[in-house]
Amino acid sequence: MRNGRITMGDVARAAGVSPMTVSNAYRYPERVQDATRRRILEVAADLGYVPNLAAGSLAAGQSRVIGGAIPSMRNSSFYRYILGMQHAVAEAGYKLVLMLAEGIEQERQAVQTLVGLRVEGIVLVGNEHHSDTASLLSKTATPVVESWALEDAMDMCVGYDTAEATRAMVRLHASHGRRRIALIVYEGAVSRRFKMRIPAYEQQMRALGLTPDLVQHVQETDGFGAGPRALDALLQRAPDLDAVICPTDIIAAGAVFECGRRGIDVPGRIAVSGWGDYEIASEMTPGLTTIQPNAWEIGEAAIRMIVQRQRGRPPAEPATDTGFDILRRASA
Repeated sequence: MRNGRITMGDVARAAGVSPMTVSNAYRYPERVQDATRRRILEVAADLGYVPNLAAGSLAAGQSRVIGGAIPSMRNSSFYRYILGMQHAVAEAGYKLVLMLAEGIEQERQAVQTLVGLRVEGIVLVGNEHHSDTASLLSKTATPVVESWALEDAMDMCVGYDTAEATRAMVRLHASHGRRRIALIVYEGAVSRRFKMRIPAYEQQMRALGLTPDLVQHVQETDGFGAGPRALDALLQRAPDLDAVICPTDIIAAGAVFECGRRGIDVPGRIAVSGWGDYEIASEMTPGLTTIQPNAWEIGEAAIRMIVQRQRGRPPAEPATDTGFDILRRASA
């Protein structure tokens, strides 16, 4: 111990192993027997030792860190997404650094920081980025996974078919006799993955012999107030409205609450469905029918794709489809 700071050598002596074994226990856990690694970690915890990741990165040319930028922490889909990422990095012996980036400018700054930290891969949400972000990433050898998207990837991507999910929800409503089915769509910054639902809605409605003329735009995805405003606008346009597909469960919940205030029976008069399977979807009354995008699997797959690339075993395909499910509850 020097100047009160615990060193790798201190841990090695206390654990009865070499400094290289201590280093491997943190950086390459697969090289160390489980019992030995557990003893090293216990000794390190007792001594208060934390490895110098920056020094290890400079010495080995590898950081064992994967970075990510996420646009929101306000919904449970992203919470499950992060849990999937955490599980995958722990399993692979990596660490995860996440930065909140609410908009493409903040994402640009986050990517600059992560590249500066020499992370071994970066996970982004969606495929809309600042031009400077795309330019920087194109000039580095850093593996990039764009999650929640399946097309137009700059490197690799993982997500699900949002167009098919839209068509599936239209078919569900139509199978229960709904004919005036509306689609609410987020239209704001970084909204491409929401707008992609419009042509799928129109295509499926026409295939069922229905008129796809009820598309309503909103400017937010996480506010309960957007649901009532969208519902009011739709009812003014189409008093015979009988089903609404919302872009998120929060907006869907707001629409259901507004129906309650107006004395509109859900689902008797109007069926309402959401998107995301947020926690509120199963807890509200009536329970919300919604699209579950398998968020945990998206996060896990994104990390796994980067780890495989770094280990010289890139995924067979640059795009991974994790699928989706429709969870049928009482609102539709």
